[in-house]
Amino acid sequence: MSVTAPRGFRAAGVVAGLKDSGNRDLALVVNDGPSRAAAGVFTRNRVRAAPVLWSEQVLKGARVRAVVLNAGGANACTGAAGFQDTHATAEKAAAVLDDSAGEIAVCSTGLIGERLPMDLLLTGVDKAAAELSRGDGGLAAADAIRTTDTVAKISFRQGAGGYMIGAMAKGAGMLAPSLATMLCVVTTDADLPADALDRALRAATGVTLDRLDADGCMSTNDTVLLLASGAAEVVPDEEEFTALLTEVCGDLTRQLLVDAEGASKAIAIEVVGAASEDDAVTVGRSVARNNLLKCAIHGEDPNWGRVLSAVGTTDAVFEPDHLNVAINGVWVCRNGSFGDDRDKVDLRPRDVTITVDLSAGPHSATVWTTDLTAEYVHENSAYST
Repeated sequence: MSVTAPRGFRAAGVVAGLKDSGNRDLALVVNDGPSRAAAGVFTRNRVRAAPVLWSEQVLKGARVRAVVLNAGGANACTGAAGFQDTHATAEKAAAVLDDSAGEIAVCSTGLIGERLPMDLLLTGVDKAAAELSRGDGGLAAADAIRTTDTVAKISFRQGAGGYMIGAMAKGAGMLAPSLATMLCVVTTDADLPADALDRALRAATGVTLDRLDADGCMSTNDTVLLLASGAAEVVPDEEEFTALLTEVCGDLTRQLLVDAEGASKAIAIEVVGAASEDDAVTVGRSVARNNLLKCAIHGEDPNWGRVLSAVGTTDAVFEPDHLNVAINGVWVCRNGSFGDDRDKVDLRPRDVTITVDLSAGPHSATVWTTDLTAEYVHENSAYST
């Protein structure tokens, strides 16, 4: 049921005509309350799409009644006119819901540098409002936000006392920090204030979505929103809620990983023995972004030297002759030199785990990435056409 699994939410996904394919391309998610508490995290890219700038302002009020999401155009790098288009989208949704534009978030995804066809988009908002439902609406909305995604991504969990968390996400390319998603909406019928939602969301995304680094390319549009309706009349323990939210975000992260553009391998970079968690993340990101290593994994070549060379580019605390590396459980590098026979490594499975032991402390972190394939290059060589 995606974002409509929790009580108090309706959604719709419709064909507005923004995609040349004729597939669904506009979604609307509505919070019917009684609460409208909300939180959000956004891309850290300094080039930010108009919907990001708009929704950041909306979230300063800590309340969201509805979210309008469109595929078929990012509305990024479109100047003042693009921001006005986002404002007009929020105004249209507010009008059909008899509400305030100041509580309407907007998200867009697609090609950068082109104006949206606003006549089609605004008509699509009308159409989506007419089709809002709790039944099929969640799945239709998740389908409508896809671009190069081959499948819709949804997740939901039930917490103690019967409250629910539901979510949808899209993302197959430009998957790199921050947030790694392009677009993600999470809903809950738990009754929590906005500050608690904000803490939970930042904690959950920080160890899940924010550590997916498929291609090293940070989007201009990354947006993760968390909306609470309070309809379950359950006030969960914040720590328990954060743990459940982390499960949902982790599930979405895995779905994004396996559907990444052209990928044939899902790679977990486990960094252990770090002096700090920041060091572990830094090393994990460096290894994840090493194109030579990504090519080697695609060719099923356990070339551990490429792991060490990536580690060596960071400012993390370590001694080169204390580094250890395992690939799918085989310790191919010990103490900065050769270890077990690399021929023992089986890289035929889709899932690959690379463990880097820095031997410098008690901290650890995992970053997820994919291999580099000809299919990825092909898909991104002609994206705008």
